[in-house]
Amino acid sequence: MAEIGTLRERVAGRGLVLLGCGKMGSALLEGWLAGGLAPGEISVIEPSPAPGLAGRGVRLNTALPARPAVVVIAVKPQMMGAALPGIAALGGGETLFLSIAAGTTIAQLEAVLGARTPVVRAMPNTPAAIGRGISALCANAHADAGHRALASALMAAVGEVVDLAGEDQMDAVTAVSGSGPAYVFHLIETLAAAGVAEGLPAELAMRLARATVAGAGALAEATTDGPAQLRVNVTSPGGTTAAALAVLMDETRGFPALLRAAVHAAAERGRELGRESGREQGR
Repeated sequence: MAEIGTLRERVAGRGLVLLGCGKMGSALLEGWLAGGLAPGEISVIEPSPAPGLAGRGVRLNTALPARPAVVVIAVKPQMMGAALPGIAALGGGETLFLSIAAGTTIAQLEAVLGARTPVVRAMPNTPAAIGRGISALCANAHADAGHRALASALMAAVGEVVDLAGEDQMDAVTAVSGSGPAYVFHLIETLAAAGVAEGLPAELAMRLARATVAGAGALAEATTDGPAQLRVNVTSPGGTTAAALAVLMDETRGFPALLRAAVHAAAERGRELGRESGREQGR
């Protein structure tokens, strides 16, 4: 795979630093190791490492390389203020900083790392845990084509990668794909609960709901038909699906209004996190 080749080539001899190894950091680490990146090239900084992490062969909580190829920032946004000073000395040079923290802007990263530091922001999502994620990337002016290729290779280890026209799209991406899996999981919950309300045993209702959502998603990916056409294909005039869609597609009470409000709320919270992070760094 070209992305893995790029990753190995750029990291070899210089190393990769992973700052934070929670759920998303762990998913990325697994993707890199599965792709053939040498464990000894990876330095992990994690105050509460998961059992077994030390046995993976990575350099855990040891001295960092002097000029690593990349530092991946995978701490929670609320921890950025405490975490960034420890790696600030690596800024201002050739080291790429790739941040997956929601709400922390490129300008805020540059304020700590130096304005000439190459920075890429990424927003992955939790299906990265099974290699089915999607990540959106945007970069600052000091990230050249090689830096952007390296960032893309790092995120491609856990799924698809898309490039954004500008950082101003990142909060919307966070609201759609970053938070989106939770919306789908809640759909499974509520669809199963509705089945129980209609008389199905809870275990059967959950099995039906989970398989239906997973299968529909797989079908949407496998076909050239758009979701609107796929919906039409299921819907017979005057039939059961049409009766349900009359409720779900209601512009004031159904999915259109609910999802617009939900995505807007998530995007606004992303903007608030950015402002809170900026105030925290300014103290």
